[in-house]
Amino acid sequence: MADQAILTAEMLESIQKVEATRASRIGVEPRRMDADEKDRLLKQYHPDYKDDGFATLKMGPNKGEKAPVELSRLLQANSRVLGKEMDLNSPDVDVDVLVIGGGGAGSSAAIEAHRGGAKVMIVTKLRIGDANTMMAEGGIQAADKENDSPQRHYLDAFGGGHFAAKPELLSKLVMEAPDAIQWLNGLGVMFDKASDGTMITTHGGGTSRKRMHACADYTGAEIMRVLRDEVLNQGIPVMDFTSAIELVKDDKGQVAGAILQNMETDECLVARAKVVILATGGAGRLHYQGFPTSNHYGATADGLVLGYRAGANLLYQDTIQYHPTGVAYPPQLFGALVTEKVRSVGAQLVNREGEAFMHPLETRDVSAASIIRECSDRGKGVPTPGGGFGIWLDTPLIEMLHGEGTIEKRIPAMLRMYLNYGIDMRKVPILIYPTLHYQNGGLEINADCATPAIGNLLVAGEAVGGIHGRNRLMGNSLLDIIVFGRDAGKTAAKRCREVSLGAPTLAHVEAFAKELKEAGIEEGQASPLLLPPYARRKNR
Repeated sequence: MADQAILTAEMLESIQKVEATRASRIGVEPRRMDADEKDRLLKQYHPDYKDDGFATLKMGPNKGEKAPVELSRLLQANSRVLGKEMDLNSPDVDVDVLVIGGGGAGSSAAIEAHRGGAKVMIVTKLRIGDANTMMAEGGIQAADKENDSPQRHYLDAFGGGHFAAKPELLSKLVMEAPDAIQWLNGLGVMFDKASDGTMITTHGGGTSRKRMHACADYTGAEIMRVLRDEVLNQGIPVMDFTSAIELVKDDKGQVAGAILQNMETDECLVARAKVVILATGGAGRLHYQGFPTSNHYGATADGLVLGYRAGANLLYQDTIQYHPTGVAYPPQLFGALVTEKVRSVGAQLVNREGEAFMHPLETRDVSAASIIRECSDRGKGVPTPGGGFGIWLDTPLIEMLHGEGTIEKRIPAMLRMYLNYGIDMRKVPILIYPTLHYQNGGLEINADCATPAIGNLLVAGEAVGGIHGRNRLMGNSLLDIIVFGRDAGKTAAKRCREVSLGAPTLAHVEAFAKELKEAGIEEGQASPLLLPPYARRKNR
């Protein structure tokens, strides 16, 4: 049993109801909702439909469209370099390909660009590997089994994204998925395998086949370990604790490098590059609508801000993924991710009365909205000491279905995380609530990973919009960082041999400042944000 001291009387009373109904719930799952039911549910309860969480952009490429309030403030802010003297003609860094971001997408891009013969450098705000990739747990999708196909994968993802994905991007994602798995396997990723060497696959929310490849429940960490080692083994230079605070363009309108800022000294450097790859990740640390987040400390939408100010278009910037199962209790883990794999191996979502109120493998947006409805209108959430609510994820059910030892074998990191705080998920359910998890929207790209409006600017990973549409299925984010990271690197290696740069300039920064003034937008904090506002050091 859990350490009783950390569970409230109400929690213990509710757990008794969960235990009393457990046997009757085995093998009995609530039906899946039909399309009309899902649509009504989302419009009423999903945060993407809360009008007060969004603002209309008054200027820039997406003028007239809505964006989260917190993001719109950064998109419509002046550059950190405005008014600073910069000698752009004497760069401190001169490379063929500058990769901004040291997560899975940036590392994959750097590896392939290096293999293509380009002179590459990675700059990353924290350390290489400090990224959402490292924190991804459940798995990576690929249709590589006999009863599956990329076409089925496409249909699952297209429907799960509300039919809004760009077809050319989604096609690339699913068609290149099997090769991405083999590439990672060849680099040394330790995927779960049967005794004969066959990769073990499981279901995820919204999947019609078992195509989730995993490394227990630390898949992202294992992938990032291997990618980081490959970057370092190949001798690709990495500048840790270095943020890109502005893109440099040339007099032809092409991107020609970036202004970099040392996060420890605030020193600014000029980087010249023939091709720039933005792989800056997500935006969870903006805490849209006050939600907690599963994201790493540096996820503050930097790439979206830099690309937008340079003239790149955003796509679906108003759609955010709230992972249905973030930690609601204990408070030390508040907002941390509870991988969807917990449900894929048998745990059920149940309310305070012990009722299973939704199918366990609905898509993430539907699941999150269902949980929010259960805790709000239906009043069946479990209160937490901080004034919030949660829903039980009935984890002991896993071992009733699959036998003792299953949790330790299949989700060991999750087990250890809770044991650190006196909760044994093998014996008691765990309390969850949606957490801000993924940036569905981002910079628009074509099939070559290039931004159509700006030459020499490529984007990969979570900073891209359009791959997943308006919702993403589990396992497709680890997949997209590999597929589009690799493709961006290959494209960059080819393009840098053809690029002829003109005179470097920051004229677009001045032009942006003028447009802000004409739009009547008051001067506020400069962007990008770089670190969340509760950082210990002052954001300058």
